[in-house]
Amino acid sequence: MGRASRKAGTRGKVAATKQAQRGSSNVFSMFEQAQIQEFKEAFSCIDQNRDGIICKADLRETYSQLGKVSVPEEELDAMLQEGKGPINFTVFLTLFGEKLNGTDPEEAILSAFRMFDPSGKGVVNKDEFKQLLLTQADKFSPAEVEQMFALTPMDLEGNIDYKSLCYIITHGDEKEE
Repeated sequence: MGRASRKAGTRGKVAATKQAQRGSSNVFSMFEQAQIQEFKEAFSCIDQNRDGIICKADLRETYSQLGKVSVPEEELDAMLQEGKGPINFTVFLTLFGEKLNGTDPEEAILSAFRMFDPSGKGVVNKDEFKQLLLTQADKFSPAEVEQMFALTPMDLEGNIDYKSLCYIITHGDEKEE
């Protein structure tokens, strides 16, 4: 390979980096400084090899540390393709900005809970909900269910006040402060 091949390869990386920067120049104004710091910490945890770019090996190692060792290649590839180029911190922040922009996460969570509350009382039965968490979609472990229920507001009959739970999920629990 001659110098032309090497030069073309470098040009491709520079163009991808410029494209990533151009597409997200104002992303930092979308978040408060404390939120940006939290995203930076999350990015650092995922960027296992500390090269400033999240790659497939970084994702695989992160999943491994979380106890999920057999993540399909297609799933990892799909995550990386969302960045439309190298995923540096600015692109990472942009992806979260796109996911959060224009949606009300609290309303989305409330809508999901309303599916389990056809009478519209604002509560769901703890035992029924526990069974769903243990058996459906991304199944929770019994320990994860108990951890969630430790923070969950409930009435004396064992019903979950899901409006209060949604507030805790989206705004945090005051008791944590």
